[in-house]
Parts: sequence; C-alpha cells; structure tokens
Amino acid sequence: MPLPGMPSAKDVPEAALVALHDVIDPELGISIVDLGLIYDVTVHGTTARVTMTTTSPVCPLGGFLSKQVEQRLVKLNEIDSVEVTMVTDPPWSFDLLSDDARKILGYK
Repeated sequence: MPLPGMPSAKDVPEAALVALHDVIDPELGISIVDLGLIYDVTVHGTTARVTMTTTSPVCPLGGFLSKQVEQRLVKLNEIDSVEVTMVTDPPWSFDLLSDDARKILGYK
C-alpha cells in the first residue's frame, strides 16, 4: 500500500522523472535531468525502465550514473526494480540542456 501523498500509478513516470532530479552528475554538479541525459522513463507494473545517455560515449561515469538512477527510483513506493539502458544514439548535445543548466554552465 503506497504511503499517503505518493503519486498514483498513472503519475509514476512523472514522479520518477521528478525523483531523478536528485541524481547529480558529479563532474558538473547538475542533475542528470537538467543535463538532458534522461531520454525516456516508462513504468510497467512495478518495474521502471529508463533510457539514458552520457555527455560522451566514452564517459567513465556511465555505470555510476546508472546505479544512482536505480538506487533513487527504488525508493519510490510504486517501483520494485529498475532497468537502465544506456544509449549513444541519439548522441547527447548541448541542445538537450534545460534552461537552468544553460544558466549554470553559461551556455546560451
């Protein structure tokens, strides 16, 4: 039974995306959502499926970020397991930055 105040099942993908704002890229100090690293979040039953990327195909933090995504999402009441798929296509670009990330990085 979900805790009071937790999102309904139909809101779980949105809640997962909100929760992923807590995952911070350790090199840039910006959330992976604001960096545009999260391409898709879906929930099937109690399994969250996340498609994400890194800022570079050779980024050494891919495994670390993937683990952080898993650890954060299983804290949601509706999620029991997380499957993270790291992709390089489409490649990440500065166009994926949120307005907040653009301001922090000084990118216009």
